[in-house]
Amino acid sequence: MTTIACNLQAVRAAMAAAADSAGRTAGEVELLAVSKTFPAAALREAYLAGQRCFAESYLQEALGKIADLHDLAVEWHFIGPIQSNKTRAIAENFAWVHSVDRLKIAERLSAQRPEHLPPLQLCLQVNISGEASKGGVPPGEVGALAEAVARLPNLQLRGLMAIPAPADEVAEQRAGFAQLRELRDQISLPLDTLSMGMSHDFAAAIAEGATIVRIGSAIFGSRVYMRG
Repeated sequence: MTTIACNLQAVRAAMAAAADSAGRTAGEVELLAVSKTFPAAALREAYLAGQRCFAESYLQEALGKIADLHDLAVEWHFIGPIQSNKTRAIAENFAWVHSVDRLKIAERLSAQRPEHLPPLQLCLQVNISGEASKGGVPPGEVGALAEAVARLPNLQLRGLMAIPAPADEVAEQRAGFAQLRELRDQISLPLDTLSMGMSHDFAAAIAEGATIVRIGSAIFGSRVYMRG
């Protein structure tokens, strides 16, 4: 078994244990492999080990991998910041987008989603910790944005995504995720998705109701960023 396959097995086991501890089933939580900065060969290795959903943050890098892995039935998720000039390529090539935080971006994705494809699955990114360095709609504005996005054609609003401020204590990790869950529950729309939790805190996220956890380094290893 390859290193990536072993890592996937370990992550899935830890997810199942976290779900069991929270009184949930493993099937309630989807593993999204965050593959940004890793080569297509690493994704292929993970795919052969059973992983199907992959997340990318950098559009040009992602498009290269999509082309390289066109022979595989990959479900592609976009999780990075979205500029207006990138929306067409995202709308044409991805099944999910987790990082919408402006109505203008949602409108462009809606208009540019090809009619022959299923609706683009969307999460709104919430800046739950109020960090200036992170994108996301402020918590107090997410309800109005959700209502507006839900009315757009060619999109299906599924839920919320957040990257809370890093915390070492489990109780502090859970508090950030609980805020996102409570915010989702306050929105008067049938939202079924909480995209939250990464390699260092996914157990806390699962305890607070995560339905998608976004895990990269625990699967692929440490990243080396080559970008300026």
